[in-house]
Order: sequence, then structure tokens, then C-alpha cells
Amino acid sequence: MASPSIPPSPKWKRAVLKISGEALASSSSEEIIDATVLDQLATEVVEVSSGLGVELAIVVGGGNIWRGGTGAGAKLERATSDNMGMLATTINALALQNAIEKKGQPTRVQSAIQMAELAEPYIRRRAIRHLEKGRVVIFAAGTGSPYFTTDTAAALRGAEIDAEVVLKGTHSGIDGVYSADPKLDPEAIKFDAISFMEVVSRDLRVMDLTAITFCKDNDLPVLVFDLMTPGNILRALRGEFLGTLVS
Repeated sequence: MASPSIPPSPKWKRAVLKISGEALASSSSEEIIDATVLDQLATEVVEVSSGLGVELAIVVGGGNIWRGGTGAGAKLERATSDNMGMLATTINALALQNAIEKKGQPTRVQSAIQMAELAEPYIRRRAIRHLEKGRVVIFAAGTGSPYFTTDTAAALRGAEIDAEVVLKGTHSGIDGVYSADPKLDPEAIKFDAISFMEVVSRDLRVMDLTAITFCKDNDLPVLVFDLMTPGNILRALRGEFLGTLVS
């Protein structure tokens, strides 16, 4: 029997998990995708999808391969550089799909950019149907437009598929939202919960401003938590006490 302090059912039935590209990279080598990290994340995704029964969608970034801002140093146009970043997210999405399906969990990759040989096109109603059938849906290529981050893509897709929460996974050892950067300020205070308005007024950089204001306008809460601690995705969706809830 489950512990009374741990709900046996999920707090949120449908969620969008935002994974940064950097989270997939190896910290001990130059590998852009760490097989160990990939396996850990895939294991947890299967736990929450097949085990907990959560309808889970994933938005993955591409920063381990290419960031839009990287192109400035190469004197690329911003739109071109952002398009390259969208292709990088697709590489990560396919890697995640492969790792998750190896564990027996059906998935679908949907891309905001047409690439029929690799992924389905993003179609809102089809994505929802996949979720209802128990498939994990991985959204690739961000919003499909330059100048928008994958944080904004997570917020947009979350609203479109009627998700109940966006799980914003961190990977740098910071386990929530703080009053300042805890790596630079030892007196930084962690918030257990905070409003969207306070995030904006304090300029706390939880997500980019476009994503935060979009979530606020659409009443879509954001849970910021440490993605890299094993079991935290399951704990987050069970509603256990961790991270910071922005609402």
C-alpha cells in the first residue's frame, strides 16, 4: 500500500515536460548526448506514462548541439541560426524517442517543421489523440518559427493540448526558483511557490518572459524542479513537495 503522504494517483493527469538540450549532454566528455542520462530520463518517462497513467508530452531543446544565439559569433542571420537550432531539437527528440521505445513505451515525434521521413507534422488533435491512447508525444522544432525559445514552445503546446502543468526541468544543480542565483549569492532564498507577477517583477528568469506571460494569461502553472535527480519526474507528477510552483 502506498504511503499516506504520497498520493497513489497523479496530481496532474496531462503534463508537458520541458527538457533542455544541455541536460542531455555529458558533463564528463564531449558527447553531445549522454547515453546514461538518456536512459535515466527514458526510464522515468515510462514510469509516469505506463505506471502512473499520466498523459505526457515532452518538449526538448537543442542547446547541446546548437543555440540560436551561437550563430551571432558566426555572423549568421538570427532567423537562420534559430532554424538550425530547431533542427538540433529534432535530433534530440529522435534520440529520446529511441530510448523510450526501447523500454516498450509507444511514442510519437511531432515536428513543427515538415520532415515527413523523420516525424509526424504537428497536428493538435492528433497529438491529443496520441496522448489519450497512452503514447508519449515528443514535440520537436520548437514553435516552428525563429525568435521563439523552446520554453515558449512548451507553454504554447501545453495550452494547445489542454495540459494541466508545465514541468520545467533544470539540470545545473538548482532545484527551483530562488531570489537570486544561488551559485553566486549564498543568501539566495528558495521559493516553494511564487506568482507569475512576482517572477516578472523580480526578473527571476524562470523561463523566458514570453513563455511566462503566456502561461500566466492561460492559467497554466509551471513547476520548476531538478530534472537530474532520479525519480523527480515521478515525484513531481505525484504532487510531492519539491521544486517551486509558479502559478
